[in-house]
Amino acid sequence: MKNIVILDGYTANPGDLSWEPLEALGHLTVFDRTPPSLVAERAANADIVLTNKAVLDAATLAQLPKLRLISVLATGYNVVDVAAARGQRITVCNVRGYAANAVAQHVFALILALTNRIAEHNQHASVGGWAASLDWSYTLAPIWELAGKTMGIYGFGQIGQRVADIALAFGMRVLANHKHPERDRRAGVDFVSFDELLSQSDILSLHAPLSAENQGIVNLGTLAKMRPAALLINTGRGGLVVEADLKKALEVGLIAGVGLDVLMEEPPRKGSPLFGLPNCFVTPHNAWATREARQQMIEESAENLRAFLAGRPRNVVDS
Repeated sequence: MKNIVILDGYTANPGDLSWEPLEALGHLTVFDRTPPSLVAERAANADIVLTNKAVLDAATLAQLPKLRLISVLATGYNVVDVAAARGQRITVCNVRGYAANAVAQHVFALILALTNRIAEHNQHASVGGWAASLDWSYTLAPIWELAGKTMGIYGFGQIGQRVADIALAFGMRVLANHKHPERDRRAGVDFVSFDELLSQSDILSLHAPLSAENQGIVNLGTLAKMRPAALLINTGRGGLVVEADLKKALEVGLIAGVGLDVLMEEPPRKGSPLFGLPNCFVTPHNAWATREARQQMIEESAENLRAFLAGRPRNVVDS
């Protein structure tokens, strides 16, 4: 029987789901959280390790000669030194597409919070603003329809494509910037350069994986190319955005509003320059965390393990 260790299971399953699909495949040990100092110790006897954010770097992997499979409880796998794992003949796999619906839904929750000003109007009405109004209807600031507006999508994988579906249903024009436009071309979506995406989008939503090439791609220079009335949404990775530049852009009016589900530091132990800014909504990296998405993550992870044990690995990370 294989020893299976989950290093940080709490965010995936805080107790409302079952680990049974994984328990059926070996002797399962689940840790809610694992500090860096305990990763090697807790994984020492594992044949298979599952991790979400617990880092498995080269130094840690060198202490784990028994380890044969790392299955990441996420799509992003930057917490694993894949080259070092390959050198030790450790297979690395991830879970793909499990949160496409959840994240796309959250994108539009942030958009609608900004365009319809739900929180502000609720608060104002709740403290007597509506009762004191001379009129039966009022707005605290302009609200606007999505129909006819241009949605720009940076990165057109499964989540970006789902965002496009919803944007088209709202009657929006959809533009995308993507590494593989020929592969993912579809009706209703026009692929453009990144500069065109910046200048033409009323709403820009970020969905590309973080890499050395796009680290800080949203900065003062690129923000200056956007429309002053535009909105920026980031449910991808915090490292895509230079936060100090984004704060300045909001303060001087380069763009009109921001919705973020990710930050450079998570959790933001020292705060964030973006907290408390008007027209800036921040949620704690929970766009992916619907019960349905987390259930699918567990089931897909079990499929990864089952396939590996049968000698047919799936969702293998190769870079």
